[in-house]
Amino acid sequence: MMSILRKTLVAFLAVFVALILSIVAFLAYSAWKSHSLQSSLDAFYATPEEFSEIPGTLLRLEPLGVDVANARAYRLLYVTQDQRGRAAVAAGMAFIPDKKSDTPRPVVAYIAGTTGQGDACAPSRATDPVSGVIHFLPEAIAQGWAVVAPDEYGVGTEGIELYLFKDQEVRDTVNSIRALQSIPGASAGNDFAVYGFSQGGHTALWTGHLSEQFAPELNLVGVAAAAPAANLTSIIDRQWDSVVGWGIGVDVVRSWSVAYPDLPTDTLLTDSARNNYERMAQGCILGSFIEGTIRHKLFRQDFFLENPVNNPLWAQVLIDQTPMPYPAELPLMLIQGTADQIVLAGPNADLQVSWCAAGSTINALWLGGVDHTSVPAIAGPSVAGWIAGRFAGLKAPNTCAVPPPWSLITVK
Repeated sequence: MMSILRKTLVAFLAVFVALILSIVAFLAYSAWKSHSLQSSLDAFYATPEEFSEIPGTLLRLEPLGVDVANARAYRLLYVTQDQRGRAAVAAGMAFIPDKKSDTPRPVVAYIAGTTGQGDACAPSRATDPVSGVIHFLPEAIAQGWAVVAPDEYGVGTEGIELYLFKDQEVRDTVNSIRALQSIPGASAGNDFAVYGFSQGGHTALWTGHLSEQFAPELNLVGVAAAAPAANLTSIIDRQWDSVVGWGIGVDVVRSWSVAYPDLPTDTLLTDSARNNYERMAQGCILGSFIEGTIRHKLFRQDFFLENPVNNPLWAQVLIDQTPMPYPAELPLMLIQGTADQIVLAGPNADLQVSWCAAGSTINALWLGGVDHTSVPAIAGPSVAGWIAGRFAGLKAPNTCAVPPPWSLITVK
């Protein structure tokens, strides 16, 4: 009997060790592959020694290196501005339909969700750069639209990303559109829509408020926001002591300590957070959530020492970075999964109610039982159809008479 048990144990250990070695080998190969890719891209993303300070100037352009049906796909480097209004560089992707247009093309700016602040985290530097936009892109190309997908300043390029910082987000967005217009054969016009997911939803919502300030020549026809990080006070208040505190807190603290030098950070962080947030923020979001989950679940380590909402300086910044309701003439499509555990459905249900009460025109699409990461794949075709109506000048649908599905929302 002991002999059988011993053989079973040895066999189990052998399988376990083989599994661990396979995982280590896979991770090592992935790291090597990523390092090789990033090294080959460094020259393109490097800040030129001299460049035009005119916002939106296209500095570099090259093929993205992936096939997109019926379209040309590019990687672009362009001039934007930092928080002080100084010339800086940012990067992104552009997609131009193969079919020529006799009139200026409508433009859609697609803004991805949180990626992390390391160079390899930039969507345009990813191994599969179109993975985030692929569920929307085919419909957009079929409609004849030009699409630009900025990475955000400091992600993949020189500088520190100003995460969830409205002015920087909108500057990068409108300047990427200007750069797109300079691409030979793009025929991109001034009419545009913006579609953002998660953090990109925050960018999209603020683009509705600030695009005219930063790019008065552009004409915004509508905003689509999927699972947007909108009401920052509510989001932080509900999740500051959860795994999300680790997953997103590292980016918030690294960015806001630059954007707001007087904002207290160290006094609000646990020792574990204080010792690790810089390193974690410069990795990618998946790694932050994995490490954060281990720290939170296994070692009982929180990120924040106390709720930042209770600090007056933090409370004011959260209010300042939370978008207010739109006027009725600027339509919004709001998409939210009821089972979202990252950007909770409750705050966006509150947004729908409060914005509708303020007179905003909202077309809300509630996705029953859908979690955070599944939203873009499901929402893409519906968003494309809604945007087509805005470019066509049709009256925007308004679902304000239909309340949010409170009974289906998993976490309020």
